[in-house]
Amino acid sequence: MAHHGMSCALCGDSMIAASASVSLNAKPGADPRAGARVFATRGLTKTYRMGEVTVQALRGVDFDLEAGEFVVLLGPSGSGKSTLLNILGGLDVPTSGEVMYGEKNLTTADEKSLTEYRRSHVGFVFQFYNLIPSLTARENVALVTEIVERPMTPEEALALVGLADRMDHFPAQLSGGEQQRVAIARAIAKRPAVLLCDEPTGALDLTTGVIVLDALDRVNRELGTATVVITHNAAIAGMADRVVRLADGRVVGIETNSHKTAVRDLQW
Repeated sequence: MAHHGMSCALCGDSMIAASASVSLNAKPGADPRAGARVFATRGLTKTYRMGEVTVQALRGVDFDLEAGEFVVLLGPSGSGKSTLLNILGGLDVPTSGEVMYGEKNLTTADEKSLTEYRRSHVGFVFQFYNLIPSLTARENVALVTEIVERPMTPEEALALVGLADRMDHFPAQLSGGEQQRVAIARAIAKRPAVLLCDEPTGALDLTTGVIVLDALDRVNRELGTATVVITHNAAIAGMADRVVRLADGRVVGIETNSHKTAVRDLQW
């Protein structure tokens, strides 16, 4: 359920909204940057109806994200991680509660505004790479850079994730870790204020996963992009500024890492 229709968040939504002029337009100062709060959610609930069964995916979640922060949302399958991430990214709406992005209320935004928000302010990285097989790495990233204002070049974005020498390779010629790094490059090329990552190492082994996490860490440090990574892998929590633990749709713990673990030292 969490990945249904996600590919539209990467490009399709953006193309539809390319000429839209709405309340969340990307303008200088319009999105949260250094020293500002990116997200503040209060009392989020999400209820799904599945036949005769009611599923409570979120049960009153409060969550904050500060500019430049790297946060891991940690919890088992079914804890509400993906639902929360989708709501933060404007891919879903809560049943009740409030989501503030800077000074913008996403809860009351219309669909055009949410589309513009996804296009201009948020980068998405999913467990499955959603690359177009017939396009090179450079061309996959260019799909985004051609439809946003003030993007990086595809070359800059790919170099930032360590793929300067693989730009003209097709997805089938790349390893799983390299494909995921292309997906990260595509997400950051539009210079988003926030990067939302759903199990980005879920399909990768330790060695490859560490390389991908190192790319996310570098983006966070060098670009100052506020980053949220959801995972069930507790080992990843050590690299975060804060760890928010979820279970049964609730926040059950928040921890701050006074001494972060270097990505290369992570083990799982």
